[in-house]
Amino acid sequence: MKHLSILGSTGSIGRNVLKIAEMFPDRFAVKILAAADNIELLANQINRFHPEIAVVFDEGRALALKKIISGKDYVKILYGEKGYRTAAIHALVNMVVVAVVGAAGLMPTLAAIEAGKSIALANKETLVMAGEIVMQKASEKGVKILPIDSEHSAIFQCLAGHRKDDLDKILLTASGGPFRQKSREEFADIKPEEALNHPTWKMGRKISIDSATMMNKGLEVIEAKYLFDVSLDMIEVVIHPQSVVHSMVRYKDGSVIAQLGIPDMKAAIAYSLAYPERLPLKQQMPDFTEIGTLSFEKPDLERFPCLALAMRACKAGGTLPAVLNAANEIAVGAFLKNRISFISIPEVIKNIMDRHLVVENPSLYDILKIDNWARKTAIRLIGLAG
Repeated sequence: MKHLSILGSTGSIGRNVLKIAEMFPDRFAVKILAAADNIELLANQINRFHPEIAVVFDEGRALALKKIISGKDYVKILYGEKGYRTAAIHALVNMVVVAVVGAAGLMPTLAAIEAGKSIALANKETLVMAGEIVMQKASEKGVKILPIDSEHSAIFQCLAGHRKDDLDKILLTASGGPFRQKSREEFADIKPEEALNHPTWKMGRKISIDSATMMNKGLEVIEAKYLFDVSLDMIEVVIHPQSVVHSMVRYKDGSVIAQLGIPDMKAAIAYSLAYPERLPLKQQMPDFTEIGTLSFEKPDLERFPCLALAMRACKAGGTLPAVLNAANEIAVGAFLKNRISFISIPEVIKNIMDRHLVVENPSLYDILKIDNWARKTAIRLIGLAG
């Protein structure tokens, strides 16, 4: 029996984790739920799954949640950094699902690893910011990090049963987002509602914008580098609009192994939760006769400079990926509030990256300090531009 702590239970991944837990009550028990501010949905989840602990962002939301679930004495309400840490390390759980958005996932993930919990990781920013530190700590503690992202789950599955020495290249697929066929000239007029309308995947707001700029794929490149312990030149991004081939692995003898499925996160989530078993999800299979053609393209780095910036950060290493991530989070937030244009997102990121003197082999303190600097600098830059 897996006893789950779900960090980010009200997001897209978290909701799907709960669906799987509900499908297999003999396999999974939901012990802790943590969310940021969607307390109405969190209250519904509490009523449905009866966790022993629920965590929210701050004291005000904790008080509001207590009012909504008045009389539910079985659940303890916590909040803030201390609450999230408790959710990550509590003796109640043996698996922590990290499905929060952005840099907020780093510290709880490290705490869970330190506590020896199994990690189902859907927060790529954790490895983008501090990949070497996180993977080294996981190795020291004997903790396996199981990827939930469909692409990294696909790679993980394609590598299973094969020798690492035989690996030639990871082929990381990308849908291309909603603007794959738009000209660069049209990008200036893109509005948030257009960028949120992904053609194949249903995702949260931040990741949808990252997909539209292709920053999401850049972050996944960095994540793959650390998760699978490969160099940047062993990772190739391939545009695949149908989102049926979730990723591929090429071996030295020329063989290519691919993992395919419908564009739905449940299979990847279930694989990480039940690893090494596969759960009978009774999910729709791809109908290849109906699909007909699967197409592949090279990414256009001029039209999608965010991917090029991520490649640059990955190659440089050190603290530059953390700067990339922090600046991107601020820029995406500003775009969603209509404070900057779509084409300004990579401009803000590049500006902050250009100002940064990379620290090699950074400590966790270095990373957190520079993350804070990058955010404040990006906010000032956007404020001046506005």
